[in-house]
Amino acid sequence: MKRTFLMALLLLNSSCLFAQYAPQVGLSGSSALSKSSPLFVGWANACAVQRGLQQAGNPGLGLASMGNNSLALGPANGTVVSLGDSGVALLQFASPISDGPGADFAVFENGFFQAGDSVNAFLELAFVEVSSDGNHFVRFPASSLTQDTLQLSPSGSPSLIDARQIDNLAGKYIAGWGTPFDLAELADSPGLDIHAITHVRLVDVVGSIGMYASHDHAGHIINDPFPSPFPSSGFDLDAVGVIHQLPLLVPEPIRRDAIRCLPQPAGAFVQLQWPFASAHLQVFDASGRQLKELSVTSNMTRLSLEGMTSGVYFITATSNDGRTCRARLLHY
Repeated sequence: MKRTFLMALLLLNSSCLFAQYAPQVGLSGSSALSKSSPLFVGWANACAVQRGLQQAGNPGLGLASMGNNSLALGPANGTVVSLGDSGVALLQFASPISDGPGADFAVFENGFFQAGDSVNAFLELAFVEVSSDGNHFVRFPASSLTQDTLQLSPSGSPSLIDARQIDNLAGKYIAGWGTPFDLAELADSPGLDIHAITHVRLVDVVGSIGMYASHDHAGHIINDPFPSPFPSSGFDLDAVGVIHQLPLLVPEPIRRDAIRCLPQPAGAFVQLQWPFASAHLQVFDASGRQLKELSVTSNMTRLSLEGMTSGVYFITATSNDGRTCRARLLHY
């Protein structure tokens, strides 16, 4: 009986230790969002960075210095500003971020795979906080189940992180792929209006498992490559993309070049019509992956949706002279 109890306890602890979140880019179940995903409707337009040290506990090395604030503005493009240990980036947007279905914004960093490994990656992490007034910030409840007995190293071994052990930390995904955040998780936070987020703040995780360690919401040490005594120390911010936002204060002119989709939502087929004599059509899923591509020599077509799972899709039509129009399609 005692042996059975000990075995059950061991299995319980093991299941907790290896609990899995969404995996890395390219693996089934990944929540990563491509920088080219049509989900993105806006990007940060203002950024202020408070640099941290190149190495916590060694002020003689100075502050991180790679990049500048402007590199965090606009769409993700691989150019970054480094925060340094415990460095902070404060970002603002042309229109407030609003809670909608699923993820509401995503953060891009420049993590990377090492040769021969498509599961684990070199990642540098950051906490994510939001505010609807610029003063009171609420942090997403971050989780790290990475082992904390052996220090990850920038230049030695081990140095890689399994994304399945990371949740609600920016930098979970490799370069070009955003880590999504859903404001609905913070719905009950006092002093926060999740339908009018004006600021996103990123705070670098000090990946030390020693005296400078950062901790997740459950008190676990967060292990990422440390120390990194370089100008590029700490979290490397590429961009923050907005998925759901409030309407701009100045109304945009009514667009007359959108693709017409009938019915909406659509079942097995959808009838598409656009304002060009002919068009090159592309169909993308919500992560930005192209699913269909065809050329049509008229201003309409009947498109089959068979084999496509229920969800949100995006359609782009491009004319021969480069004009483009788009549509958001709901499929059941």
